[in-house]
Amino acid sequence: MCNHSNHFSAIQCIIPPYMSQKLSDSNDKKIALQSVKSQVETVKLRAKRSFIIDLPEHQAQLLAPAKKATKTAKLNMQVLNMNHGTNTASAKLVWDNGKIISRLDKQEKNAVAAGTATWNFYYDLFGRNSVDNLGLLLKHYVHYSTKYDNAMWDGSEMVYGDGDGKIFGDFTSDPDIIGHELTHGVTQNESNLEYHDQSGALNESLSDVFGIMVKQRMLNQEVTQSDWLIGENCLIGKNYALRSMKAPGTAYVNHPDLGTDPQPATMDNYVKLPNTSNGDWGGVHTNSGITNYAFFVAATNIGGFAWEKTGKIWYDAMTDKALKSTAQFADFKKLTIAHATQLFGKGSNEEKGVIAAWKTAKV
Repeated sequence: MCNHSNHFSAIQCIIPPYMSQKLSDSNDKKIALQSVKSQVETVKLRAKRSFIIDLPEHQAQLLAPAKKATKTAKLNMQVLNMNHGTNTASAKLVWDNGKIISRLDKQEKNAVAAGTATWNFYYDLFGRNSVDNLGLLLKHYVHYSTKYDNAMWDGSEMVYGDGDGKIFGDFTSDPDIIGHELTHGVTQNESNLEYHDQSGALNESLSDVFGIMVKQRMLNQEVTQSDWLIGENCLIGKNYALRSMKAPGTAYVNHPDLGTDPQPATMDNYVKLPNTSNGDWGGVHTNSGITNYAFFVAATNIGGFAWEKTGKIWYDAMTDKALKSTAQFADFKKLTIAHATQLFGKGSNEEKGVIAAWKTAKV
């Protein structure tokens, strides 16, 4: 329910439409009402983004932040408190590039910690200066609306809801969610993968891949130590998470309100859905499980810290100029194998690990 119909520069949300639809159809009127209210807020944000997208370029530039060339890259980030409002212009600045403007609450601290970790991740490992590689100011808006059940990158900034407190908790509670959403900004500024069918599922998968590595690096976890779960704190209940990269389809099973995770792990179970909003633009959040699983297997085959070798391969493939906006899974597979070979050599364990991973995912 979060993507502009032209599939470009879309608003990308962490909660997929199949979850929202389940809750909206709930027999529990309170759950259904809260889900519909959250979707209404998302539609408002989407309408704003759609308007900006359709502006002539010279008008759109009036809204774009000025680009200032700097000799050295440095974190450029703010955290703002919406105080449960929906007008970002009224948000209160609480943290500005290391300067604490007012005492930070838990959500604000989470945004500072994971937002900083994500910027450091891309800069320390890949020399990237913010999501656009030009030092873009990253704005994190917390406490959006009342009990809002989502977090999103709207093409220029981050928005986080507090959750309804029954099914979803605070959307800043998982660093992988923050890393996920900011990675949409990286993809947007590189290949701008079209947000539908396989290219859209690949778009979502890349955000999960780099989101999980941000969390792993914050926790100093090797591949065997990670839970490989996306949003395990956001979805309330110790046996639940939004997605599992290690075992797609098992993030939540027999959830009383959401049912069972529909993600496939292998290409033979690819789910064909309508290329519509209700069909999640061909199942971009559903089929991302396939390429998520390929990354998990590759990282496990290669071992160590995922970001040191497997992450480098995936980053080089993600930023390769040969990666077209319409790329299919097989196209990205070829690029990862090519970069594994380029980085580590023909016949290397890394190359073999990547080839075997895609075979395991049946791509």
